[in-house]
Amino acid sequence: MNLIVDASVVCKWYLPEDNHNLAKRLLTDELSLLAPELLFAEVGNVLWKRLRRETVDPKEMNRIHWHLSRSLHRVVPLSDLFVPALRIATIIDHPVYDCFYLALAERENAPLMTADERLITRLTSTQWAPLVVSLAKWEPTR
Repeated sequence: MNLIVDASVVCKWYLPEDNHNLAKRLLTDELSLLAPELLFAEVGNVLWKRLRRETVDPKEMNRIHWHLSRSLHRVVPLSDLFVPALRIATIIDHPVYDCFYLALAERENAPLMTADERLITRLTSTQWAPLVVSLAKWEPTR
């Protein structure tokens, strides 16, 4: 099964945050994890902030990059998602960054797993609400 993951979920694979263990359960052979290439910039930005605060070991960066690169089944170029992401952002009046993930979920007809409650709230009563799954409310099948 295809599943779109965003940076709010992926960062939990590497950082001790709420739902860390739940997020790691997504790393299974049963799921094909997809993301727009923007994911690397967003995860990198979070890690940069943690490096500045000295809450993450700089020696972990190569391992994180290696793991992340191998954990995703497919990384989709932003240029492929630009027009639909901008369309969604305009309709829901929300930053386009998050809408790249939504555009990919829409294109692949696959759920978007997120820990971004602000995005989930923003999508309430929109056509994209059924595509979004809250990590906090997700119940793994096994």
